[in-house]
Amino acid sequence: MLIKYEELEKTLEKILLSRDLATSDAKDLATIFATNSLDGVYSHGANRFPRLIDYIDKGEVNPHNKVSVELEFGAFIKLNGNLGIGPLNAKVAMDKACDLAAKFGIGLVMLKNTNHWMRGGTYGFQAADRGMIGICFSNTTANMPVWGGMDPKLGNNPLVIGVPRANGKHVVCDMAISQYSYGKVEQTRLTGKQLPYPGGFDSDGNLTCDPTELEKTKRFLPIGYWKGSGLSLVLDLMATVLSGGNSVSDITKLGDEIGLSQIFIAIDPSKVNSKVETESYVEKILADIKSSIPVKEGGEVYYPGELSAKTRAENLEKGIPVVDEVWTKIQSLIK
Repeated sequence: MLIKYEELEKTLEKILLSRDLATSDAKDLATIFATNSLDGVYSHGANRFPRLIDYIDKGEVNPHNKVSVELEFGAFIKLNGNLGIGPLNAKVAMDKACDLAAKFGIGLVMLKNTNHWMRGGTYGFQAADRGMIGICFSNTTANMPVWGGMDPKLGNNPLVIGVPRANGKHVVCDMAISQYSYGKVEQTRLTGKQLPYPGGFDSDGNLTCDPTELEKTKRFLPIGYWKGSGLSLVLDLMATVLSGGNSVSDITKLGDEIGLSQIFIAIDPSKVNSKVETESYVEKILADIKSSIPVKEGGEVYYPGELSAKTRAENLEKGIPVVDEVWTKIQSLIK
């Protein structure tokens, strides 16, 4: 079914207010979830919303807890998320990173004891909107085997890099370290589809495009095979060591995906270039990319983040696609 953005946002806000969130928090959080779906990231928009409410109802996510500062040193800040709401904690962390970058040229914020940030690209766009290069990553529960192993030991630890453009059409690369994020696999299953490329291994140890098999085996395929396996490991190491928080192994033992460790970095390019110079570099590179010959006749080559803007325009006009099962579940959460 198709749901207008305003209806989705107001429905989510109503549910959040019924869970005793502050009015401003409910509004900000509903906007984040609704915008994720608006941009076509359904896996971390409406689809994921019922899971957050479940965590709140179970007391695993405390909607009243805010981040607290544990350490400030030059361009470094260490924060404790106090098991508060992940997207709101992440928004605060990236804002602080940008504030540091405006002062020092670079800012590094380490956040422990937080929760799922939903769409990581949200914070890449957030930094880019302030004219900053934004880099952030998070660890997760174990849902991917080490290369050469059978059982899940690594997280699909998402990595985000955002580069600003003066026209607001920023370049934002938002990727899980598994071939597909868990949310993307779930979205594919809910819509009764198969993955376009193998996403992991089935029960017989064969590569599969079947999302149901992947959810069963949890043997997700790392991007770049052994290279993705190594990248996932070092992201977990950095997030854990710098924040002093939980590792993938620690999070997995908690049962649900809570108590994550995250890193937020902002870099101010205006400290090394004029805005005109920075824009010139970016536009020259993108123009070259866009001049690529498409594989399919009449096709188009996109830079990271470009499709989100296109999808947003389409969904604003036609409505946001929401799986019937998901909308029914969201409606059931209204008190």
